[in-house]
Amino acid sequence: MPNQPGRLDSVCVYCGSSNDADPEFLEAAYEVGAEIARAGMRFVYGGGGVGLMGASARGAHDARGKVLGIIPDFLRGREQPFDDVETVIVSSMHERKMMMFERSDAFVVLPGGIGTLEEIVELLSWQRLGLHEKPVVFYNPRGFWDPLFELFEHTIRERLSPPDFAKAWRSVDKVEDVVPAIRSMSVVRDADAVHPDTARLT
Repeated sequence: MPNQPGRLDSVCVYCGSSNDADPEFLEAAYEVGAEIARAGMRFVYGGGGVGLMGASARGAHDARGKVLGIIPDFLRGREQPFDDVETVIVSSMHERKMMMFERSDAFVVLPGGIGTLEEIVELLSWQRLGLHEKPVVFYNPRGFWDPLFELFEHTIRERLSPPDFAKAWRSVDKVEDVVPAIRSMSVVRDADAVHPDTARLT
């Protein structure tokens, strides 16, 4: 069942799956997962046990949080899902992304590669189209996401995105600020109390 508008029970985390990631990023991913779990929120992610994806899920699990992984069948061998967390096997990347979206009330973006970029750009596009109002928070250690933010600002300067696009997300550079940022964005968005019909995404 999709989550109800206005609730903040589940947080989806997008991030990289490369095991070659900076150890500092891996450690931070673990702590972000733990912070989400300690806040009493279910941790939703792409289901793999590798890279930042695996580190963040392990952090949530070790903090005794609820964890839901969603992974396509063809990626199970490559991304090595954990045996001790709830995992849903789906048939395609599209189904994975839709289920991650539907099962989550907010989104956190950690450092990642092209797959993470694809996921977050699609999510922000849906937001611009009025298909959802769920909070989006970037964890931005060492300015990792600054080049992406500059690209977003460039589209605004060139009048290809509206000025208020800059309000579509929030960026924090400390792990301990991630959950408060999610909560503060949720309060702001719920103040307008307009919740679009996400059935149009299917």
